Amino acid sequence: MGIHVALLRGINLGNRRLPMKDLAAMFEEAGCWDVRTYIQSGNVVFEAGKALARRIPCLIEESISERFGFGVPIVIRTVDEIDGVVKGNPFLKSGADPKTLHVGFLRDRASKSRVAALDPDRSPPDEFVVRGGEIYLRCPNGVARSKLTTQYFDSRLGTVTTARNWRTVLKLQEMARAS
Repeated sequence: MGIHVALLRGINLGNRRLPMKDLAAMFEEAGCWDVRTYIQSGNVVFEAGKALARRIPCLIEESISERFGFGVPIVIRTVDEIDGVVKGNPFLKSGADPKTLHVGFLRDRASKSRVAALDPDRSPPDEFVVRGGEIYLRCPNGVARSKLTTQYFDSRLGTVTTARNWRTVLKLQEMARAS
């Protein structure tokens, strides 16, 4: 048994509406318990055994597709992995304003060669650091103006990325630790 965080990408934007009560119900129907959502952007904290947690992305993606008619990539992290993300943010150690920070969560780890091929000068003054399954971002002019998009990282790293601002990452950690 363990506490997990599910991060859905691209819901409640445009015509991709998914009520959080329906999303929580899908997790419960899949066998999870103590399911809680945070804001309308697809953040779910839940408890499940390891085997079920590994299957949750596929189960929930299928359920959303059947019920709502669109696909939604899902990235899962354990509470310990979220703790590691919070502890490992290189920009906090250098004194960056937390309001400028984001984390891109990768569905699959990218190869070293793909990470090395990323362009560090793609969107000055924005910065990024890839560590394991996360991309730490510092966007001093705001993420909306950055060229460091999930589409950029997806195409270069060959995986799915979903990003959260630093405040949301901390809130999800708090919620997961409160379970």
